[in-house]
Amino acid sequence: MSVTSTAVSLNEDQRDCYQELTNVAMGQAADRLARLLDVYVVLPIPKVNLIESSDLHMAIQDAETDSAMSAVCQGFIGSGIAGEALLLFNDTSFSDLAALMNYGGELDRYGELELLMDVSSLLIGACIQGIGEQLEIHFNQGHPVVLGQHCKVDDILKSGNHQWTKTLAIEIHYTIEHVNIDCDLLLLFTEDSVAKLNNKINYLLD
Repeated sequence: MSVTSTAVSLNEDQRDCYQELTNVAMGQAADRLARLLDVYVVLPIPKVNLIESSDLHMAIQDAETDSAMSAVCQGFIGSGIAGEALLLFNDTSFSDLAALMNYGGELDRYGELELLMDVSSLLIGACIQGIGEQLEIHFNQGHPVVLGQHCKVDDILKSGNHQWTKTLAIEIHYTIEHVNIDCDLLLLFTEDSVAKLNNKINYLLD
């Protein structure tokens, strides 16, 4: 049985503000991806929730649990605020991605890994930087870590070593028009960071 912290909370105004901040950041990330691949990136409204770490898989509502996925995780920290970004990439997307990026190598496990790291570096980096700029936080990013290739979502999430009980989760689902490419980017802020983030959000709301 997990023990939750009563100090961690999120009201509707704060949720809306997080969504707006993320909208701007994901737009910047999508713009970079669109320029790189010369495509149109479809952006839905990001989902912002406080969740239990045990219910993390519930946050990936758009991911097909029967499909094989590959995942990259990257930690970030700045101004006492820490978290990790988790990029889940549908394995059926690799052939289309290779074609769009004019990837000339063999599309084996290593080729897919190279493409996965390129896309995750672009999307995670731009999104975290975009949120940080709006909150006047400089986030230092750790090295990306591959959590798994060709795995089920539940297996990938089990491999994460989450120390928190409750987290602020922001889910962004990217799809690209006319090609079979889709991925989920999940930003997870540690339990201790939520109060500090909320203080910054409240300052913007005032």
